[in-house]
Amino acid sequence: MQCPRVSILIPTMNGEAHLRRLLPALRAQVLEGGFEIVALDSESDDATRDLLAEFEVRHESIARADFSHGTARNRLGSMALGEVLVFLSQDALPVGNHFVATLIEPLSKPKVAGTWARNLPNPTDDALTARSLLSSGESDGQSRRVTLEPGTCLADLSPLDRMLRTRFNNVASAMGRKMLVRYPFPDVPFGEDSAWAASVLGAGLELQYVAQAEVLHAHRYGPRSAYKRNEQDARFMREVHGWVARPSLFSVFKGVCHELREDARFLWGRRGPIGAILRAPTLRIGQVLGQWAGSRR
Repeated sequence: MQCPRVSILIPTMNGEAHLRRLLPALRAQVLEGGFEIVALDSESDDATRDLLAEFEVRHESIARADFSHGTARNRLGSMALGEVLVFLSQDALPVGNHFVATLIEPLSKPKVAGTWARNLPNPTDDALTARSLLSSGESDGQSRRVTLEPGTCLADLSPLDRMLRTRFNNVASAMGRKMLVRYPFPDVPFGEDSAWAASVLGAGLELQYVAQAEVLHAHRYGPRSAYKRNEQDARFMREVHGWVARPSLFSVFKGVCHELREDARFLWGRRGPIGAILRAPTLRIGQVLGQWAGSRR
């Protein structure tokens, strides 16, 4: 039996609700050379493994305690039969039947080490969730090429530029199998995709953000979860890149005011529900306080 050209790799855990829409969308992909779907499951106790079997997804299991984002993806890469690897989060939904083909197309260029896709909100996402994503770099509508100028290394860049250059996203990404063997994902608590991007850029290779390859993927946060996520992000940016997101309480005040102003503009333009306005202050206070907490040493 001929091996497929592409392996679509998914870490799963209690992903039944997401997989019911993801797996049919993947089976509908149009791709020259064929593809397979491979999953690594972390002891799901819902119908995740039944769904994987139903859609003939080859899969293995690991203990939840052994999961980390980098090591799980490295193991998925070792399970793959294809020469091109596409990594997807279980809660990401590809847009269109040519999503995979579009995402992997730049990999045909010799120096392109990896690509990543544009994230867009789901039609059912609330207005504040949609605004948060659409105002981030993850939903930029312009494709771009990321590289380092000859003779430049990441350490030569400013913290902000270093952070922006390594903004790779494993929600939906692609690379060659040989590339993953040569540059495996590091076993880090957070930001394995950014750390991987740093390693390949430092080796003189390129990354490409493919805006035409789109997935629906957004998280609804409450004040507490927004605090936790933004604290984690800000701590990572400080420890890894030296970038301080919120250096003072005054910057917290300015940040909350900015977020609420942008919320109001977004909701006014879309005639958003009044409930979103009422939820916005606590959400944005939690978000910006998390950035401040993560920025502190």
